[in-house]
Amino acid sequence: MTDTTVIEQHYLVEGMTCSHCVASITEEVSEIAGVESVSVDLRVGGASDVTVLSSVPMTVEGIRAAVIEAGYVLVTDQL
Repeated sequence: MTDTTVIEQHYLVEGMTCSHCVASITEEVSEIAGVESVSVDLRVGGASDVTVLSSVPMTVEGIRAAVIEAGYVLVTDQL
């Protein structure tokens, strides 16, 4: 039997204002190896909560690079 443990990590990202922003973050973070899903709780005018479900722990550096590539700012390493 295989281990199906899913790791849930949360990050705060600033600069997102619309559904296109959410799609950009989702696309970039989803490209990281091991990521199973990405969801964003958009908070216009504040930091949005990005939830990453993965099969392996994500590194802050990997998440930060994906967020920067999408054009946004990672505010916290992990909630």
